[in-house]
Order: sequence, then C-alpha cells, then structure tokens
Amino acid sequence: MERVWQELIDAGTGGDRRALGRLITRVENREPGWQDAMKALYPRGGRARVFGITGPPGAGKSSLASRIAAILLGQGRRVGIVAVDPTSPFSGGALLGDRLRMCDVATAPGIFIRSMATRGTLGGLCQGARDVARILDAAGFDLVLIETVGAGQDEIEVVKAADLVVVVCVPGQGDAVQTLKAGIMEIADLFVVNKADREGADALVADIHSMLALRGERNREAPPVLQTCALSGEGVDRLVAALLERADSARSSGERAGTRIREEILTLIEGELARVVRRRFAGESRLEEAVRSVRGGESDPYSAAQAILETLELWR
Repeated sequence: MERVWQELIDAGTGGDRRALGRLITRVENREPGWQDAMKALYPRGGRARVFGITGPPGAGKSSLASRIAAILLGQGRRVGIVAVDPTSPFSGGALLGDRLRMCDVATAPGIFIRSMATRGTLGGLCQGARDVARILDAAGFDLVLIETVGAGQDEIEVVKAADLVVVVCVPGQGDAVQTLKAGIMEIADLFVVNKADREGADALVADIHSMLALRGERNREAPPVLQTCALSGEGVDRLVAALLERADSARSSGERAGTRIREEILTLIEGELARVVRRRFAGESRLEEAVRSVRGGESDPYSAAQAILETLELWR
C-alpha cells in the first residue's frame, strides 16, 4: 500500500478529522489504492453499531437523526452520520442539504457528518455509503447513522448495510397503506411516526399495526411503533433506548450478518466488472461498430451486449 494511503489511515483513525475526510473522499472517488486501504481498515472495525434511517421525503429524517445523535453524544458516545442525497442525472452533483438540518450537532467534537450522493444507485444507497460507515467504524465511532434519500417504497438497500433499520413515517401524506407497501415495509426493525403532534398520528400508528397484522409476523417479533416529534425532541429518548436495546441482538443474528456480507461481496464484484467493461471498451472500435450495427437495424442491443461479453469470457 502506498505511503500516502497509510498516512491517511493512521491519521484519520487516530482522530485527525481532516485526514479522515480526505481518506473518505479518496475511497469514495475510487482513487488507485482504495481497495488496499479498505482491506487495511477492515480488521480495525466491527465494533460500531450501524442504524439505518429511511422513509418518504418530508418525514423529518434529518431532524430525527440530529436529535438521536445529540442524545447519544450526551451519553458519551461518538457518532458518525452518513447523510445521503439524490444525485443529479445531468450534472452528477447533489445538493447535500441534510447537513443544514443537522447544524445543532454538526460542529460537536464527538460527531462526524459525511454528506454524499447516491450516484444514481437504485435503492437509495451506494456501496460508497457502506465504505464510509466502515471507515467511521475503524476510526472509533461507537454508532453510525445512515440517513437515506427518502426515495420511497424501493429504498431497501439500507438493510444490507445496517444492524437496525428505522422506517420513519409522517401523518398527513396521503394513503398510509400506499406508503407502507411491501419493500420498505418489510425491512423495518422499528417504525417511527414522526411529527406526532400533527392530526392523524394515532390513526397512522393504527394503520401500521394493521399492516403488520396482515403481513403476519410468524418468524419474528413484530417491530415496535413509536411516536416522536423531532423538532421538540418528544419521544426521541424512548426511540434511542429502543435502538440501543435491540442493537446487540440484531448484530448477533447470523442469518442477517451472512446476507449482508454476501450482498456486499456481490455488489463489489458488480461494480468492478462494470468499471472493467467501461474502461476496456470505451471508445473501442468494437463498441462503436456495435452501435452502428444497432442504429442501422442490423442488430439489437441484446445481441451486441452478448457479443461484447463473450470477448471477456463472462457470458455463460
């Protein structure tokens, strides 16, 4: 491993916040040597508990994460926050506005907030977010909160990165049953009805319980449903207590841990294969010939893709 990587790892995990930020940036950008860096960091982690916070836009996830972090900080814990924002399909950039909603804790010594973009990943979470959580773990943070984009029902990738997943709902956003469809409904270890001071909060809690009953929790205990008001802090203490109580048992679940590792390995393989293919065929004559063939009606994209894959001996 290059000396610059080793210096960043030593400084970043030793308490240098700037070095930690640079280390995360280099890994996130997949600069040469990032894999060796992650290999070196992996044995240093494994202690932090990772909580995922997901739910529809406008549910108050950022404000809730800020409140949770403040309570944990008051307990003497160090907290890392990975705040994920959607990526522009045109510029590739992201507003990264979640940090603005966490200004109350952003400058606290025991808090480290990393804003990042989805980079077009479906499911609301890219592999880079998992890497950041692992780096924060290696840097000695006790808990890592991953706040997802809030894309809706298909935002389920967070379950592959977190020990516990909190699904945040809010009253007054239309049909609760539509909001709680399969997918995001099934990944919850704990439901939170935020902005519980609004009219309809109790009805939403009842709807969630009804959905859980219809689904049938045969293999595990039904997730609890808590009410909070992130702006005032009401109910957040109870939420933090529930998270900490369930954290160790969730981490020790062998089936879930195996699934997470399996999915991460496959995700890394897929990402590397995509980079290899793009690097090898970008601007190459075979790719341009395939494009001309499809445009001319002589072929189709499926046959063209298969022919290119056959040259890599990956197609079976």
